[in-house]
Amino acid sequence: QVQLVESGGGLVQPGGSLRLSCAASGLILDYYAIGWFRQAPGKEREGVSCISNSDGSTYYADSVKGRFTTSRDNADNTVYLQMNSLKPEDTAVYYCAAVTGYYRDYACGEIKSPLFESWGQGTQVTVSS
Repeated sequence: QVQLVESGGGLVQPGGSLRLSCAASGLILDYYAIGWFRQAPGKEREGVSCISNSDGSTYYADSVKGRFTTSRDNADNTVYLQMNSLKPEDTAVYYCAAVTGYYRDYACGEIKSPLFESWGQGTQVTVSS
């Protein structure tokens, strides 16, 4: 059974940093692209970033480019999201999700949430002074 568990969220001041972790079990991470998504109250879920399984290519939403970095450690079955220069508008519940199979590369490149198969429970990130 695939399980994804996010951690690392919390309260941070504007301009601060956080690193989220996504620990995966029940799957061989080498075969999966891993995306990060977020959802703020009253808003739709938004794709934040994705890292491919093959060459480690990364993709980012325009709103986080230059501030967020995603990386993966397949040996440790963990994917990370380093978030710098955080803004109040980054406040949301952050989820990691996994995708494999035929649509994997497309889903990752477009950070399309409906195509991701397995989801974590989320971790709250609050950016406030």
